Amino acid sequence: MTLQVELLEESFEKIKPRADEFATRFYGYLFGDYPEAQPLFANTNMEEQKNKLFKSLVLVVNNLRKPNELTNPLKGLGARHVQYGALPQHYPMVGKSLLKAFEAILKDDWTPEVKQAWIDAYAAITKLMLEGADYPEEIYRM
Repeated sequence: MTLQVELLEESFEKIKPRADEFATRFYGYLFGDYPEAQPLFANTNMEEQKNKLFKSLVLVVNNLRKPNELTNPLKGLGARHVQYGALPQHYPMVGKSLLKAFEAILKDDWTPEVKQAWIDAYAAITKLMLEGADYPEEIYRM
């Protein structure tokens, strides 16, 4: 799969100035749409978690042009998420919540092409994280 790097970079530049709002919306959607995900964050400082989420997105977007730089960090992130209780079925919940947050912030800039670029990027991220989590290869669809 070839990612639409320019679309991802351009759309993320519009998100950066609103990082806190983006992260707040993301967790609002995640917990509102999928209350079963909330216990995973029971002992989490949510302000720190919002920063971690956004820093992870920055890492990904900043390294889209050198994807080999992302393999080990994303596999490591997947391995750590196992320790937090994350399961493969949580990944689509997170993906859908991310898309809703992007759409809410980007508004008219959330085109079908931008949406597809983020769907493809999230699928690639998920594949690496699940590999790092040592889950069997699964066909992933959001």
